[in-house]
Amino acid sequence: MRIVLSGGGTGGHIYPALAVAKQFSEEDPDAEFLYIGGTRGLESKLVPKENIRFEAIEITGFRRKLSMDNVKTVLRFIKGVGRSKQLLKEFKPDAVIGTGGYVCGPVVYAAAKLGIPTIIHEQNAVPGLTNKFLSKYVSTVAVSFEGTEQAFPNAKHVMYTGNPRATTVFKADKERGFASLGLAPGSKMVLVAGGSRGAKAINEAMIEMSLLTEKLPDVHFVYVTGESYYEATLQEIRRKAGRMPSRVHVLPYIHNMPEVLAATTVIAGRSGASFLAEITSLGIPSILIPSPNVTNNHQEKNARSLEQAGAASVILESALSGQSLFAEVQRIVKDDYKRQEMAEAARTMGKPDSAHVIVQQLRRLAADQA
Repeated sequence: MRIVLSGGGTGGHIYPALAVAKQFSEEDPDAEFLYIGGTRGLESKLVPKENIRFEAIEITGFRRKLSMDNVKTVLRFIKGVGRSKQLLKEFKPDAVIGTGGYVCGPVVYAAAKLGIPTIIHEQNAVPGLTNKFLSKYVSTVAVSFEGTEQAFPNAKHVMYTGNPRATTVFKADKERGFASLGLAPGSKMVLVAGGSRGAKAINEAMIEMSLLTEKLPDVHFVYVTGESYYEATLQEIRRKAGRMPSRVHVLPYIHNMPEVLAATTVIAGRSGASFLAEITSLGIPSILIPSPNVTNNHQEKNARSLEQAGAASVILESALSGQSLFAEVQRIVKDDYKRQEMAEAARTMGKPDSAHVIVQQLRRLAADQA
């Protein structure tokens, strides 16, 4: 089969698409892929590393206020649709999947108008503008959170699939995760991360919390700061503590995150949809700190869905401090029953076969079209 993938801007849109490609390759080694992304998005760097053909179109998102920039966006959209049709006619895909971001708009719209079977995947509990627009045209809308199907009232078909990133993480080797951190297998480990680029508020809480970590002498704390915050965070911990606490490990970035997640006892971090798919797939108790700087406050809504299920606790950034974060870590780590309860609740929300479910739907749509 020949599949076109599209998704861009952030890792949260790109990694699910790559997870689908990986699953498709495992099920059909002869499958061929074309990834259509944006000229400036992270996808232009990540996708070629996976040996997937990449083509770029220029597109920007709509501003929510009236603006002349929206006129330019419409013109770019029309141009993007034309370029997408050209690429689609040349590649001749059996199906197209879009995983979010502005670039999906012209690509998936063009495919639908050409009569090619199409899926859009919505990662968040609150759908984005692009996917809401596309839902009227595509063959299937796939949602990550069970119960959010009604967010697409105009869609032909909506199905709960989970997030395909869950499949990638579910297969990870935790022993390699421990080894990569220099920790003994089975060590209790709390992972604190602010996303791939880091988060200032979470890093400030890390620094403050580092002074308290010795109250949990059998626990290792792994701080992932983001490249730009690494040196400053390291220096500030040393300055405040007088030395680096023995069980605090500060890293700028983790390249084998699925393996490290598999080794994690408790995690604290943002509540982007792909991240939540990963931790529920593995059943990791979590402390979620939603970013307040996202459209429609969707990270808090994502986080609350886990909190309501008993899988996570939520600390809003306005209430975040080293003390509040450590108190929550301590509460979960020291209570084996509570931790197990949260882990089981997380697993019930996880969908480790998500990528397979999406691949099967792509196959089904292509077969119906043939």
